[in-house]
Amino acid sequence: MTEEEATTGPITADGDMPQKKFYRQRAHCNPLAHNDSFQYPHTVEDTSWLAQHYPHNRRPTVLDCGCGFGGLTVALAKALPEEVIMGMEIRAKVTEYVRLRIAALRSESSTGSSCYDNASVMRTNSMKFLPNFFPRGSIQKLFFCFPDPHFKRKNHGRRIVSERLLTEYAFLLVPGQGRLYCITDVQELHQWHVQKCNAHPLFRRLKEEEIKDDPCVELMKNETEEGKKVTKLGGDNKKGEKYYCVYQRILDAEIPPVQADNFFAIEEDENESNNNNESQE
Repeated sequence: MTEEEATTGPITADGDMPQKKFYRQRAHCNPLAHNDSFQYPHTVEDTSWLAQHYPHNRRPTVLDCGCGFGGLTVALAKALPEEVIMGMEIRAKVTEYVRLRIAALRSESSTGSSCYDNASVMRTNSMKFLPNFFPRGSIQKLFFCFPDPHFKRKNHGRRIVSERLLTEYAFLLVPGQGRLYCITDVQELHQWHVQKCNAHPLFRRLKEEEIKDDPCVELMKNETEEGKKVTKLGGDNKKGEKYYCVYQRILDAEIPPVQADNFFAIEEDENESNNNNESQE
């Protein structure tokens, strides 16, 4: 058995649909423990990595961060044929499953051009390397579906939505158009998402009437494997409820002027959080 086989489970030939039972892995892992485990371009101008993902070498415009087994990634590829979808996953075996799943869907296409040519998956740490891959203002949609809640207070710094990371996401999203989608079955985590996003000056929460015609809302609720599990088994709240919010990146011209008291309040909040984490280690 090769090293690759040992890490990815039984080999599935490209073009064959993989069986999920061979690619099971822990539901979550510590993103702070994987900082040196991934290859990434040292400059965003380096686009050599695109060739191994897309036949057309176009840059991704939609990111499914923590894509799991790829349910939303492939659903987005079919629903948004003009966009380029990238699923991003930190777990090796799960990433390999999604890669094989997309390869099988491409080979099943009876037409000359597969509707899944616009989908791919990458193993990486989305909390660290996104700016190495994607230019400023290049992303239309950014999804965080059923992320690890990191319930312990000392682990809140591992949550994928935070003041610091929201600034990074705002940098990547198209001003005035780009949307950030969050969904979870944990009410406390949803409240965290809303609190952090509401407090960030570069995001505006969209009202229900503004997203009622957005097909991505229903897709993120119903097409992820975790979302289907919540519907079937009830999820963390035992009621099958899914809490979601959608935010839009505001135009640069709408950015409010920086006020010293607001700026230092954010700094103090982050320092307090870091101190709490250290005291509980």
